[in-house]
Amino acid sequence: MTAAHRRAAVLGHPIAHSLSPVLHRAAYAALGLDTWRYDAVDVTEDQLPGFVEGLDASWAGLSLTMPLKQTVVPLLDHVEPLAQVVGAVNTVLVHGSGAARVLTGANTDVHGLVAALGEAGVSGGVRSAGVLGAGATAASTLAALAQLGCASPRVYVRSQARAGGLLRAAHRMGVEPRLCRLDDAAGEIGRLDVVVSTLPAHAADPLADGLAAEVRGALLDVSYDPRPTALSVAWARLGGRVVGGERMLLHQAAEQVRLMTGRTAPTSAMDAALGTVLTSVSA
Repeated sequence: MTAAHRRAAVLGHPIAHSLSPVLHRAAYAALGLDTWRYDAVDVTEDQLPGFVEGLDASWAGLSLTMPLKQTVVPLLDHVEPLAQVVGAVNTVLVHGSGAARVLTGANTDVHGLVAALGEAGVSGGVRSAGVLGAGATAASTLAALAQLGCASPRVYVRSQARAGGLLRAAHRMGVEPRLCRLDDAAGEIGRLDVVVSTLPAHAADPLADGLAAEVRGALLDVSYDPRPTALSVAWARLGGRVVGGERMLLHQAAEQVRLMTGRTAPTSAMDAALGTVLTSVSA
């Protein structure tokens, strides 16, 4: 691969479902970056150190999905302040090679969450919020909600004993979440201004049937496969505003494109490519 060629990839395990290649390739095409390529590579936590060690000057950066967003942190030379506070890196920028190579970790998930919620009319002044789940995306959600005005959201978890990492991240942010039982979420979240589900596909399905008779806020379900989710369908049926997880994916990818290429992301072209794929999948 010549110096004129650049490459990037999304890493995770499993990774075959990822729509990141669709978004980044559409961006490269719109920007005229004909010598750039973007792939999806299945990489486990155990394999990640070896993969990172092999990055050379041809690499512009990496997108990271689960379970690698926290595993990658010790492998980096620098971590940007937001990613450091959140404790999760979904973007790695590669500069130089050999002994001069520098790897920088960033977090574009927070940007993606704020932008996606903005599409549902949430731009600030959030007084009450709920987060479903306690993983890396939940930590990014706490940061996004803090930017939107809510520094004391409810966090619904299956096991409070497994929420230590999230609570440590919240402490670094100056956020004071209230831990609640996931079993209680269905009866409570309809009263909140904003709800973000960071649970894996189908994990939030049991909540759909138990929602209160009316909901008043906005829901962002970060899961986009299947689409729409059962929770999103139930939420909309009860009068709530819904924004799909593919919107977060779009906006966080656009920020990655900006960071990796140094060019303003062609969000409209990326959105069109995403819409084409999602339409063909649901057809």
